[in-house]
Amino acid sequence: MDPIPSTVKFCSACGNKVVQQVPEGDNRLRAYCHGCNTVHYSNPRVIVGCLPVYEGKVLLCRRAIEPRLGLWTLPAGYMENGETTMQGAARETWEEARARVHKQQLYRVFDLPHIDQIYMFYLCFLEDESFSPGPESQEVALFSEGDIPWDEMAFPVICDALKEYFDDRKNSNFPVRVSSAHWRKPSPIHYSAPSQVSCA
Repeated sequence: MDPIPSTVKFCSACGNKVVQQVPEGDNRLRAYCHGCNTVHYSNPRVIVGCLPVYEGKVLLCRRAIEPRLGLWTLPAGYMENGETTMQGAARETWEEARARVHKQQLYRVFDLPHIDQIYMFYLCFLEDESFSPGPESQEVALFSEGDIPWDEMAFPVICDALKEYFDDRKNSNFPVRVSSAHWRKPSPIHYSAPSQVSCA
């Protein structure tokens, strides 16, 4: 894949307009400020989350924000500075589902180079049955395998992770998987009928 130019337009250090150029000693275009000689790097963003389980059921959140408003997902979000991926995943689960988790183990990593993101999900257990919607969730609920709203899932990678979990559970073996998630055109969203969204 060819390097993608930075979208930075102005220098955050001095406010001057930046240009796209290859800095000395580098090998790709960067946003460069001639005013203060600052190089602005645009690197992939890390999304961390949990696949929380309680008595054989999986905790899902119905999104209260865009993108994919009104559809179901695992609790996840952008990693913050100063925290580990495991801490970030637990924090996001608290923020979105007001749920506490334990026994976290890395379970699924997705590279999404087409949108400059990395998804990291931890398989874990809820400490108890106490959970409720956070500010970014309309609803939070536990689902057995047969009740998962597959046609109302927000993102294909969430479907992949859930399907793998239920397959792995049959053998009580949960290996860490890493793969690149290639771009899949989402089905059109009709907010009055979110069942039009497919995991296919």
